[in-house]
Amino acid sequence: MINRPEDFTIIGENIHATRVVLRNGKRATTLEDGTEAVVFTDEEGQTRYLRVPESFKKTQAYEQGQLKHFMIAILKGLDDDPVERAVGRDYIRFEIRRQCEAGAHFLDLNVDEVSYDLEIQKPAMAWLVRTVQEISPIPASIDSSNTDIIEAGLAVYDGRSGRPMINSVALERLETLELVKSHNARVIVTASGSDSMPQDDQERVANVNAVMDAVRSYDLPLSDVTIDCLVFPISVASEYGLHYLDAVKEVRKTYGSEVHITGGLSNVSFGLPNRKLINDTFINLSIGAGIDTGIIDPVQSKIGAILDLDTDQEPVRLARAMLLGHDDFCSNYLRAWRAGQLS
Repeated sequence: MINRPEDFTIIGENIHATRVVLRNGKRATTLEDGTEAVVFTDEEGQTRYLRVPESFKKTQAYEQGQLKHFMIAILKGLDDDPVERAVGRDYIRFEIRRQCEAGAHFLDLNVDEVSYDLEIQKPAMAWLVRTVQEISPIPASIDSSNTDIIEAGLAVYDGRSGRPMINSVALERLETLELVKSHNARVIVTASGSDSMPQDDQERVANVNAVMDAVRSYDLPLSDVTIDCLVFPISVASEYGLHYLDAVKEVRKTYGSEVHITGGLSNVSFGLPNRKLINDTFINLSIGAGIDTGIIDPVQSKIGAILDLDTDQEPVRLARAMLLGHDDFCSNYLRAWRAGQLS
């Protein structure tokens, strides 16, 4: 059980090609020439702009009012124009500073949605790893659903900030364990099945047990293993919160205190208002269930405050009820939000 913030390991989730800011949000702006951009601050404290390229305006995300800012930054980093490359690099550095100053222990790096072309994804991961390790004081968590992309990142990782983490190994790609062994890496293993996502806590645990059999065959120390029990959005099904929490409890019971347990915890709030309230409440519940690691944004979710969360506050009570499966279709939570009762 985590009692102190310093005992909780944070895998900073933000340097990820899926991440978005809203086109009408506070981080977006329109410049005098009509170009849309994301505002950031460079290492000298100067205000800079990550301009949205015309090519991105053809995407579904843009049409839905979203800017995939890290996708844009990574693609700029691969550009032939040195000015564009510098902007992409400086934007990534901006986020490295934010995540590290907020207390991250690892930086999760994912380029999967930069392109559907593996021959673009691999150099994108290599560029991102090089860019991060130039200034990051903490190790990289090289994250992909494709072993070749992970390998491309590991090939350029020089270890100056510590041993890397691989995110992730699953039943459908057990061959990734070869990279874990050969690169002396820490590893996240997931509860996904060989051909589908788990339907409940029992399937999660069964999948974890199967992948852990493979982990044992590589003689990896449990202290290097982090188990991701997989968080799904509570807006989709009211039982999804309990599926995760019950799986965490069973995995902790089975593998003891040496193994680490995590999850992409902010996934739970996808599609709902006041995501910070939901995320913080869910992290609190997850720590109670047995996690000691989180793939989170430490800028938004402060572990100290989460450990001290007042569960008697009405907004927290409403969020807890929803997350524990007592609020079908999130109807009570949404009603309270519309009434302005969740501040």
